[in-house]
Amino acid sequence: MKTIAVIGAGTMGNGIAHTFAQSGFTVKLIDVSEKSLDKGMATIAANLDRMLSKGTITQEDVAKTITNIITYTDIKDGVVGADLVVEAATENVELKLNIFKQLNEYCSHNTILATNTSSISITQIGAVVAHPERVIGMHFMNPVPIMKLVEIIRGYNTSDEVTKIIMTLSEKLGKVPVEVNDYPGFVANRILMPMLNEAIETLYNKVAGVYEIDTVMKLGMGHPMGPLQLADFIGLDVCLAILNVMYDGFKNPKYAPCPLLVNMVRAGKLGVKSGEGFYDYSESKKAEKISKQFV
Repeated sequence: MKTIAVIGAGTMGNGIAHTFAQSGFTVKLIDVSEKSLDKGMATIAANLDRMLSKGTITQEDVAKTITNIITYTDIKDGVVGADLVVEAATENVELKLNIFKQLNEYCSHNTILATNTSSISITQIGAVVAHPERVIGMHFMNPVPIMKLVEIIRGYNTSDEVTKIIMTLSEKLGKVPVEVNDYPGFVANRILMPMLNEAIETLYNKVAGVYEIDTVMKLGMGHPMGPLQLADFIGLDVCLAILNVMYDGFKNPKYAPCPLLVNMVRAGKLGVKSGEGFYDYSESKKAEKISKQFV
């Protein structure tokens, strides 16, 4: 396996492209927006420079990584000749199904098709392509170049051979792959999202404030960041989308998103990406200033 196509140049897509390129693979980064591709490449360059300043990579590593990435705005051109396609588009089921229908048309039947979805059914995605045994989930964690875990999700039809290939490939990236089965939220988000939602409920019910909730979880439970800060970092819209997928999949009220979360997303308060969520990021990307509505 030498050539990897990555669909989507956003936070996860450019991180996945960076990781594969740094490991010596030829990467074809695809996005319909030239602006998104430019932004994604700028992010990769900035992250490489940060690693260089810390002494974890060399200037030669930086140059090789950038050289290994080719950008495309046309999905058909981008996936030609790819041994593996990793879809990292927005967490929207209709969008993902449409992308995989295109991959079914443009890719060889021998091409492994992976999705970075954090909650949507691999089985459902695989159902729209011929040979669904080649469809698998590769759920990377953010920030991709740093986080070790890759959640490898087997759909109902995913073959043992494809699973083994992707597990081995993940190890070559310096990651730790963990195999899980295809149920809403998989493992990571099935456990994480109800915790974040409960933290939002705790704030909504005025049990404690933003600072107090996050401090309890950081100092009492040893979490590197509080749940409200983490929700801002992930994106409140993403948290809401994942909770809705789990609520729809399980029909269990414990997965129902908190009304406060729903209203914040409707109001465009999405966390770091919008400049405000539970914290105000207008002056710093660090969670240092609590949003005025919670003061």
